[in-house]
Amino acid sequence: MPKSSKSHIKKQEPVETNTGNQAPDEKITIAKPTKFNLDKFKSKSSPAASVGALPDALPHHKIADAKDYVRLHPDEANYWSAELCFISVPVKGGRKQETLHLIDEELAKRHRLLDKVQRFRLALATKPHDVFFLCHIPTQNTDNLWNVSALQACERAKTLWVEVMSLKSEGKEGYRINPAEDQDFAPQPKWPAQSLSELIAATFEGRMIENDNDPALLRLRGKRQVIS
Repeated sequence: MPKSSKSHIKKQEPVETNTGNQAPDEKITIAKPTKFNLDKFKSKSSPAASVGALPDALPHHKIADAKDYVRLHPDEANYWSAELCFISVPVKGGRKQETLHLIDEELAKRHRLLDKVQRFRLALATKPHDVFFLCHIPTQNTDNLWNVSALQACERAKTLWVEVMSLKSEGKEGYRINPAEDQDFAPQPKWPAQSLSELIAATFEGRMIENDNDPALLRLRGKRQVIS
């Protein structure tokens, strides 16, 4: 009986190749990727000194708009401004798109804009953990219940953490003043070294109307702006 043809097929041995880059029988290994290290991208320059650094712009609003406990700077002579003049300027974007500008009162008077001028003081204030802002302090219509209670809140906030809440939902006028139950629930404020003038200047940079050709004033007057 003839043998199966399979017996005549020789088993083929694997052929080893040598690329010339490694010795015979040397195994090729692939290096594992190294772990990403962000430290190598760190800046090597020394950090700028914070002393004397220019202040950043701060938010500014009424004390009740903080929606949190608030303290006001106790040094009223240096960190509460005199009554200032402000005016809202429409900006591109549609309804309720306005930005508040400081305005020279004489300019507002000359261009018959006094009825649009808002008057109030600014005081340096903070939420817990040094979240600073400029607080609007009422100076007009001080017999109004909203302004009366806001002023009372600002005075109390010189020495206490207070939260100010509207009574409108209860059908009443004015604000409820809630002192924090534990006045040490947050650390004492670490007030910035910059003067109030510096802080206001940084906050309203580019939004101070000081001359007749200011673009914001031209917008309020409905004047065409000539772009050179």
